Amino acid sequence: MLKELVLKNRSYRRFYQNELIEKAQLRDWINLARLGASGRNAQSLRYMIVTNQTLCQQVFENLAWAGYLSDWTGPVEGEKPVAYIVMLNDERLSKNYFCDDGIAVQNLLLGAVEDGFGGCILRAFKEKYLRDLLNVSEDYSIIQVIALGKPKEEIVLEEMKDNDIKYWRDENGVHHVPKRKLEDLVINEF
Repeated sequence: MLKELVLKNRSYRRFYQNELIEKAQLRDWINLARLGASGRNAQSLRYMIVTNQTLCQQVFENLAWAGYLSDWTGPVEGEKPVAYIVMLNDERLSKNYFCDDGIAVQNLLLGAVEDGFGGCILRAFKEKYLRDLLNVSEDYSIIQVIALGKPKEEIVLEEMKDNDIKYWRDENGVHHVPKRKLEDLVINEF
């Protein structure tokens, strides 16, 4: 079951824009993030939920999508995310959130996938604009934006060839993601 969820948890970048997500559902996924481990148990991560579609469009305009797909500027109308969760760090509690963000976002996205949704973690955004748009206090740093919706694309994992890590789309719009072999990752066993 966990392996199936991990395999389904891809970086989805195209969504069914007419399939909205309730705020209560987003809060459930944030609760999964909250329950994960936290370095020194500081629990300094905070979240903003964006479901207002006008605000979603404004957030969307300030994100960068899929760096390896240089000829693609992001989802078109009808395929855009229907919700965002903005992950913040409360700098008053801790300047260092260690690896808490990774643990939290993985828990959150596994919950989304389990419920038939998916998302994409975005760290390429116009910080000042988002800070002003969402009225983010200087007490918080913006870590990442998680775009969410009902996935509208097929993603295929495949064996990496010639050390080429770049993901790509075929003529049918199927997104291909090369992965290194397990035997290339385990460097020693004692």
